[in-house]
Amino acid sequence: MIVGDAKGIFIPPLDGYPIGRRALRGLRFIHTHLRNEPLNQDDLTDLALLRFDVMAAVGVRDGQPADIFIAHLLPHGERKQYEILSREDFYRHRFDFGPFISALDEELERARGSAVSGRRHRGGKVSGGEQAILISVSAKPKFEQEDSVEELRELAESSDVIVLDAVIQRPKEINPKYLMGEGKLKELVITAMNRGATLLVFDQDLGPSQIKSISEITELKVIDRSQLILDIFARRAHSRDGKVQVELAQLKYRLPRLTGKGTAMSRLMGGIGGRGPGEMKLEIDRRRVRDRIGLLERELKVLSKARQQRKSRRVATNIPIVSIVGYTNAGKSTLLNALTKSETFVEDKLFATLDTSSRRLRFPREREVVITDTVGFIRDLPRDLLAAFKATLEELEDADLLLHVVDASNPRFEQHISSVERILSELGLSGKTRLLVFNKIDRLSSEEIDNLTVRFDAVAVSALDKGTFCPLLAAIEEGIFGEKMVGARV
Repeated sequence: MIVGDAKGIFIPPLDGYPIGRRALRGLRFIHTHLRNEPLNQDDLTDLALLRFDVMAAVGVRDGQPADIFIAHLLPHGERKQYEILSREDFYRHRFDFGPFISALDEELERARGSAVSGRRHRGGKVSGGEQAILISVSAKPKFEQEDSVEELRELAESSDVIVLDAVIQRPKEINPKYLMGEGKLKELVITAMNRGATLLVFDQDLGPSQIKSISEITELKVIDRSQLILDIFARRAHSRDGKVQVELAQLKYRLPRLTGKGTAMSRLMGGIGGRGPGEMKLEIDRRRVRDRIGLLERELKVLSKARQQRKSRRVATNIPIVSIVGYTNAGKSTLLNALTKSETFVEDKLFATLDTSSRRLRFPREREVVITDTVGFIRDLPRDLLAAFKATLEELEDADLLLHVVDASNPRFEQHISSVERILSELGLSGKTRLLVFNKIDRLSSEEIDNLTVRFDAVAVSALDKGTFCPLLAAIEEGIFGEKMVGARV
């Protein structure tokens, strides 16, 4: 029982009745309306946002119960989210709640299950348990937003997330607190919960205060593009170098976003609000994170020394280095495997491989080069991640030639080229000699291939067809040794 006043009441923590596992929370919300007025918009918003079994208001007249007003959610709440029952006299009201709520809960579960299973069927094999709504709020042109959201979808699927829907908003002005208007955000959250979503993924990077503000409106998980990329990196890093770099990036990203969790839900706000009681614990957590960051940075220095020693040994042997760079999923690892007859892990996913691989490539006249595969790039790569991987990417400075591999079949390949060039510039590698290589030409016509090679002064290959490698090997040998290749063993 909660006592409030005429203006509103505060709902205590509902941790014992979490949403997400079931369509409804398992709680009825019954309160009084002192002027015998019907359910208002705040009541109906709370019903949908907080997923109560029913929302009921007992009207009061002359100090006694008068009418009762009841609303409940609907199974297919895309257009109409709830149903308001006819008002009844409190003393004559009869409502067999048990059978009603069991049937409603089953219907809601069926509706949610069919949406998720339908998405599974369309998207192929999915092993993840999260179901997400993707959200883009930007003043950029619509086609840019659509391209970015499509890439966000690929990132989500790489992280084994089921994408239920994508929402694109182009407001006249970006709301600094919620990105979009508060009313629009609440509508979106309600729709997401009706569809069985457990996760909201924003295409834009969210500041600490924005994540806090949005999280106060919903109990769904809220992450942004950077956090999703960091999650993928954490899954795919296998070497000690990679694991340390990813953990360091994650901690630096999370430290400013580490805040106390609210303990009360305000009926006036329709979401989680108030400041957490664990201020002391919060400071302890922050100190532990800072200590861990310091430890990881020291470990990175040790790993960097080991890389320097390996570099010195390579320099001593005087073997040239060719580094493969490019946008994620351009086919860099597949090309490395085909050129060097090796078996580095490959998969048709964004950031399938993160760890640097080095192999030897032999040319005629007993010439050799070391060819290395680096982590794939992506536009808007999180700053903390780029900073963490800088030590590894510094090895590109030692390369005698950069092979910039591009997925020629991707309609966004020109944006990908620009993104890679921008990152190389940030790393101070703009002046490095590089060779543009269009990959996956088996998906293009011969006329398209000819146009690309002439327009971009590039070499075209299919990493799946070694018969296309001769022009590439000739260009590598000319770039390294200043002579054209007579023949090469692949």
